[in-house]
Amino acid sequence: MSTAASLTSDSIGRAEQFSTRVAFFIAGFGGAVWAGLVPFAKTRAGLEAGGLGLLLLSFGIGSIIAMPLAGALAGKYGCRRVLIATSLMVCVALPALATLSSPMLLAAALFVLGAGVGSVDCVINIQAVIVERAAGRALMSGFHGLFSVGGIAGAGGCSVILSLGGSPVIVSLVAFVFTAAMLAWAAPHFLTYGGDTSGPAFALPHGVVLFIGILCFIVFLTEGSILDWSAVFLTSTRAADPAHAGLGYAAFATTMTIGRLSGDAIVRRVSRTTIILVGGLLAASGLLVATLVPSVLAALVGFALVGAGCSNIVPVLYSAIGKQTLMPESVAVPAITTLGYAGILMGPAAIGFVAHVASLPTAFLIVSVSLIGVAVSGRFLKA
Repeated sequence: MSTAASLTSDSIGRAEQFSTRVAFFIAGFGGAVWAGLVPFAKTRAGLEAGGLGLLLLSFGIGSIIAMPLAGALAGKYGCRRVLIATSLMVCVALPALATLSSPMLLAAALFVLGAGVGSVDCVINIQAVIVERAAGRALMSGFHGLFSVGGIAGAGGCSVILSLGGSPVIVSLVAFVFTAAMLAWAAPHFLTYGGDTSGPAFALPHGVVLFIGILCFIVFLTEGSILDWSAVFLTSTRAADPAHAGLGYAAFATTMTIGRLSGDAIVRRVSRTTIILVGGLLAASGLLVATLVPSVLAALVGFALVGAGCSNIVPVLYSAIGKQTLMPESVAVPAITTLGYAGILMGPAAIGFVAHVASLPTAFLIVSVSLIGVAVSGRFLKA
């Protein structure tokens, strides 16, 4: 660990843990608010489905490009400066996305939002690794749980304001003020350093870091698949009422949030290897139930099992980054976060390709097999 880190690690306490949770909340909140504004942006810009798909790609591109840069900047200038700057990017981008009508300008604003959310997500994971290690106990699941809570708050708050007659501009301004207030509350306790700075600012993941990144890729691919394809599966394969199509992702998100908020207590009682093994098998069995049992209820139960199984795998993998010594956190965390986001982006497209060539249930079964691979791979990581 760098000299700066070693000098200040003893002073890390509850205030730093609190600030970490707030930043995770901000990352989940910003992305969820934008999700509620997507239909309005589509109408305002006069976009068809294909054009909207290209527009939405800007978010992912912004995130993936910004993550390695954010990690390097955190290593050089500290988590606090980077988290403040990138959180403000989220604040500024939301009102722009609520007012712009030009597809090109919307794409630029969405790129900024993606860069902001991705950077916050990346840097706060660097801080989370350092804070958890200083605490000497499991905290990562609870940190990631606040990302899920932020997503629920963002989506719910957006829906409430719109249902009360508020415009997208009002939603974005409320989100701006709320996010800025949360940032001001937490910023004094963000870490002034970003982990070990002795290595290179950028490096391709290798060794155990690459291995962890691949596992993250599979889990994030699973999450992206449920997000984008659960509703299609319910309506096209299980003949569910379109009005109930969103229940699949709701079941998944609910159990994932509950699992993460209770995950730290579980991790303290069982090994991280066990978490990955049981979680991977549980998620795989959930997809098997959803695809092999021909009923809507079974599909909902299956998606709920996927959420419960996946909930603590990624937090445990981030904790494993804090235990390895091959690469510094400021390089390793951006590497695995970028691979994870790539899974979210590529997963839905890959599922669509397999569904076109074979069927959607076949695509889910392939993901299930991949999750079994994650489950048995956990034994190669430090417990």
